[in-house]
Amino acid sequence: MLGFARLLAAALLLVPSVALAQPAAADHWVTTWTGAAQGPYPSGYASAQPKLDLAFPHPAQGAHDQSFRLILRPGLWGPAARLRFSNAYGTQPVTLDAVHVGLQMSGAALLPATSRVVTFDGRPSVTIPPGQTAWSDPVAIDFVPAALVESGRMAVSFHVVGDSGPMTWHAKALTTSYLTPPGAGAAAAGEDSELGFPFTTTSWYFLDAVDMVAPDDARAIVAFGDSITDGTASTLNGDDRWPDVLGRRLTAAYGPRLAVVNEGIGGNQVVGPATYTPDHPFAGGPAALQRIDHDIFGLSGVGTVIVLEGINDLGKAGNAAPEAVEEGLRQLVARVRARLPGVRVVGATLTPALGSSNPAHGSAEEETKRQALDAFIRTSGLFDAVLDFDAVTRDPATGQMRTEFVPESTLGGPGDKLHPNRAGYQAMAASIPLADVLPAR
Repeated sequence: MLGFARLLAAALLLVPSVALAQPAAADHWVTTWTGAAQGPYPSGYASAQPKLDLAFPHPAQGAHDQSFRLILRPGLWGPAARLRFSNAYGTQPVTLDAVHVGLQMSGAALLPATSRVVTFDGRPSVTIPPGQTAWSDPVAIDFVPAALVESGRMAVSFHVVGDSGPMTWHAKALTTSYLTPPGAGAAAAGEDSELGFPFTTTSWYFLDAVDMVAPDDARAIVAFGDSITDGTASTLNGDDRWPDVLGRRLTAAYGPRLAVVNEGIGGNQVVGPATYTPDHPFAGGPAALQRIDHDIFGLSGVGTVIVLEGINDLGKAGNAAPEAVEEGLRQLVARVRARLPGVRVVGATLTPALGSSNPAHGSAEEETKRQALDAFIRTSGLFDAVLDFDAVTRDPATGQMRTEFVPESTLGGPGDKLHPNRAGYQAMAASIPLADVLPAR
């Protein structure tokens, strides 16, 4: 691997840098990765999270003069990228500097010569007020060879100046990222070396979207949902949530022009909670109806929205009637169609929860409500198409999740009969008729 890395570094030195201030006339920005901002750390449901007491000793203080190296996999690559950083759930301004984007080699190590400086209005730092977001300037993604870039993972490094205060984060990244100790400063942020990043995390912080310059016919397909879209019980670092598998199917069928981006939040509800503030967060994040402005309308090049939401409304946490969720879904779809005319809106039936060991789910009452909501999703005519995930994952003999989809893929436990495992997510993605999710424009 080291020999290959040296060869790649030598090749990169022969390639001139590409300066791209704006997309070409025939191109446009398309969001190709998202990590839905869900609240101030540590409110949320992380998976396989290491202890973070040494990295973040005081959650209210947040990060302290330290650097992050976040690892992510865009669904589509282009010649230039821009990054969106969020302080949506912060309570004080946060300043970021030493921002770089590169290509991961292994762990916190970058492939040599792939690190690129990221600026904001031409400046090396940005201060984001509480409740706000900030887009970076375009940065050239001139890595070679192209095949390596398209199969690789992006590494976004940045330094938090001083104390961040409460950190806007996405709890369930199911991807390992890297942290420096508090007080380590900015020196490590732009270096290829992994030695400055001793701590790991399975969450993303501050960064919540990446756009790429893409051809005019490229589009983003937004998978909007809860933990079953977020990927609970899938494989850590496996990129095998159902949206991931769907994205690979679409690329194999149509080439690199469709990016499936994941806007799932574990524990999310359609209509609850009624209010959400950084001072009074809800572990499942703001309600779907509250977050669509940011998590759908705030994205670039959206062509299709797939909605898989409602099970948390029906369980003990929400305890809503099916009719309330139906009305919430009607409002959500109406707002999407009003704001994004021509965008395809696809519904998905809820997967089974009967007999779940999760304390918020599993009752016969919830199952009755789930069946009623699934009937509405199938027959109401609200959606342009319906993906029947219930039929794929439910054992008709028991009404519970199919046995082969239950055991946990990351933690190795017995599973909870609520969240499908790797095999279940693969089956969900494989069942999708690709024509049903293709953008209409």
